[in-house]
Amino acid sequence: MLYDRPYMREGGSGAAWWHSAAICLIFVNVAVYLFQHINAVYLHWPLPQYLALSSEGMRHGYVWQLLTFQFLHIGAFHLVFNLLALYWFGRPVEEALGSGRFLEAYFASGIIGGLFQTGLGLAFPAYFGQSVVGASAGVFGLVTLFALMEPDRVILLWFVLPVRALYFVYGALFLTLFFILVPSNSGVAHAAHLGGILAAMGYLKWFVQADRRLFKWRRFEIPREEPELVEAAASKRKFWRRTEITSMEDMPAEEFISREVDPILDKISSQGIHSLTVGERKILEAARKKMARRK
Repeated sequence: MLYDRPYMREGGSGAAWWHSAAICLIFVNVAVYLFQHINAVYLHWPLPQYLALSSEGMRHGYVWQLLTFQFLHIGAFHLVFNLLALYWFGRPVEEALGSGRFLEAYFASGIIGGLFQTGLGLAFPAYFGQSVVGASAGVFGLVTLFALMEPDRVILLWFVLPVRALYFVYGALFLTLFFILVPSNSGVAHAAHLGGILAAMGYLKWFVQADRRLFKWRRFEIPREEPELVEAAASKRKFWRRTEITSMEDMPAEEFISREVDPILDKISSQGIHSLTVGERKILEAARKKMARRK
């Protein structure tokens, strides 16, 4: 049955913006950054030693650093840059994949990026042995997912230069490889960025397209609000632009399925579920509701 398919059961994007996992991550990162400053002035706890990611810490078994380093930042610009990217790219990725997959992809990218960085740090400590903080490995993973799902979308590089999303990721991949092969003491964790990019590519291929999950998130997913209005499918896939809203409550179920749902199912068969827009996912949800009412 239509509503037995996995993509009809996913937690969706209909939740209010404050229920967004991306927004929650932004608030957590800001709270941790403020605590870093409080600690520097009053508490003087050795946070960098135990929470920042380093080859030395991994040698001592501080494996939690692979997670905690993603919430620490060295300055306001570092924090703001990562959080803006998390907002711009994280929210559309979360809307497309659901909160569970979004969190899996984000933290998997961060952890794999951290492993790349510490692995090179152990092999070449002079160039990669410095401690690492920041959310950029996970953010690069989200940018990569966005670009692979929406390759023709335009990104304004430095808010000025328009670049296709896919070309942006190719450029980032080239730069990270170049600065790994020709290292410098710039303080940028290029190996972590490379790991984040590759982890996102692997997650899309081996988990999203294969319809598998890293963890069972259903009990933790925020229930989405049942939509009363359905977005009509647009002629081009868009993450940002609102499409025309059309009420389909009065349309007979058979006509609704044949006119709206069958083309979407054909698209899933040919391009994969990751190719669906937010509007198309809402149409599938409306179809599930109509089928349920007929019981």
